[in-house]
Amino acid sequence: MTDLLIKNARPYGEDAVDVLVTGGVVTAIGNGLDAPSDAEVLDADGAVLLPGFVDLHVHLREPGGEESETIETGSRAAALGGFTAVFAMPNTDPVADSDVVVEHVRRRGEEVGLVDVHPVGAVTVGLGGERLAEMGTMAASRAQVRLFSDDGKCVNDPLIMRRALEYASALGVVIAQHAEDHRLTGGAQAHEGAVAARLGLAGWPASAEETIVARDCALARDAGAALHVCHISSARTIDVLRTAKAAGIRVSAEVTPHHLLLTDGRLTGYDPVNKVNPPLRTATDTRAMREALAEGVIDVVATDHAPHASQYKDTEWQAAKPGMLGLQTALSVLVETMVEPGLLDWHGVARVLSERPAEIGGLPDQGRPIAEGEPATFALVDPDAQWTVRGAALASKAANTPYEGMRLPGAVTATILRGRITARDGKVQA
Repeated sequence: MTDLLIKNARPYGEDAVDVLVTGGVVTAIGNGLDAPSDAEVLDADGAVLLPGFVDLHVHLREPGGEESETIETGSRAAALGGFTAVFAMPNTDPVADSDVVVEHVRRRGEEVGLVDVHPVGAVTVGLGGERLAEMGTMAASRAQVRLFSDDGKCVNDPLIMRRALEYASALGVVIAQHAEDHRLTGGAQAHEGAVAARLGLAGWPASAEETIVARDCALARDAGAALHVCHISSARTIDVLRTAKAAGIRVSAEVTPHHLLLTDGRLTGYDPVNKVNPPLRTATDTRAMREALAEGVIDVVATDHAPHASQYKDTEWQAAKPGMLGLQTALSVLVETMVEPGLLDWHGVARVLSERPAEIGGLPDQGRPIAEGEPATFALVDPDAQWTVRGAALASKAANTPYEGMRLPGAVTATILRGRITARDGKVQA
């Protein structure tokens, strides 16, 4: 492995230093460092140096949905977005509910080699919600699955969820719940409120999320298990989480970039690019998400990167599939919603994009401090950059970004995985 000297980088936005990497590990940090003659030199030009980002929630679509995304194209998008590890959700075809499928996903990620791809195992067979999948087999497999979810569907049956949490406690793994009581959301198309009423769209009540989170916190308490709540969107869900955490329940939660920035006001015009699950909600909800993320009640930002081929999005609203791209825009949305308003500093960005997601996902070599003896797994960020989002220019196979034409602040200039540059200046380094 070639040595690497990163010059003029600002760890966590602090004073500029040089960072010398040998064998994928940081060996020196200081000013005026010299590199071996055969070392690669990367001039950061004052960019902010952060631990590589970890995304607990992506949809890479492979196997079975390769018309929308593949592990290769998703990995390219992740590397360009500053990510060094991603967790691939199991709603593929076939479903990732066995060691065969999760090992395939892990192996394909290793073959591409741009980010660490960790498969998420299904909680129930075929995401059917009726019979537990072989969680122990997947956890013990070569894929070493540490996160289980039926994402896209809620584990609605409380007895099944209780059993899943009990097994998770014994295995030392995490259950990630898509919190949506389907009995309350049948036919729903938008957040239940004034906008949906004006547009004639069936409403999606926030209580469908809040009630499942409250129930599952109680079940996790009784099982002594770790519960992770996917893509929370309702301000009242935050109150449930705050109470549960204060009671010592092992619950963590994520918010997506789009739920930090976008509201249901964007639904005027019925553009399906704004259709997502859970739906975009009100400005009150987005404001509450930002405040809870700054406070730490919400632990992490996760993209819920959900690419869809054009035939699934370029259609009428009710027929369109929900989901948005997120990997290459996540950092910029976080800068706009959290850094520029002063809600998070760069240490805070590292906490919600790197350190805490690595901890929840059980990745001891990710989200590490920038220090000598630590893995050289980094993202370099230009905080002063401005760029215009164009879906066709993104690395994903699909182009369904809700930020089309928007000018966003902050840009990832390089991504480094264990001492190897995987992306630089907007190009993947194969």
